[in-house]
Amino acid sequence: MTDKFILDACCGGKSFWFDKNHPNTIYLDKRNESHKLNYERNKQNIVISPDIVADFTNMPFDDKSFRLVVFDPPHAKFNKNSIMYKKYGTLDDNWKETLRLGFKECFRILEDNGILVFKWAESRIKLSEILELTQYDPLFGHKTTKTNHWVLFIKN
Repeated sequence: MTDKFILDACCGGKSFWFDKNHPNTIYLDKRNESHKLNYERNKQNIVISPDIVADFTNMPFDDKSFRLVVFDPPHAKFNKNSIMYKKYGTLDDNWKETLRLGFKECFRILEDNGILVFKWAESRIKLSEILELTQYDPLFGHKTTKTNHWVLFIKN
């Protein structure tokens, strides 16, 4: 796996990837499923097809395995029959601990001086609450929509 130096730790449908099969990337998600939506205003196929099925709180990689990790976890708790769940997954009742463990795992598998790109939709939970769950301070970030934030960390 030496050519695979990028990890998407919860890839979902790989919606923001230009190349959904980038040759240097491993796509991980705890779901491997597809859904055909046939609602009047929303007709689409949702495919979650990771290279590895695993939970981002306990990833099957050695310490310092990746130069770049992308972390875009679910942003809220959704009903399992909802479109939002089918597209993005859901947080559990212990979401703070889940995200704390997720950050810890992302930094564990990240090389020294490696980069973590974190995406958060501030629809229900403030970004400031989420940033309290990691031991690293963000390097910089950018709010791209009313709710979406991209934050970059460096492990040093």
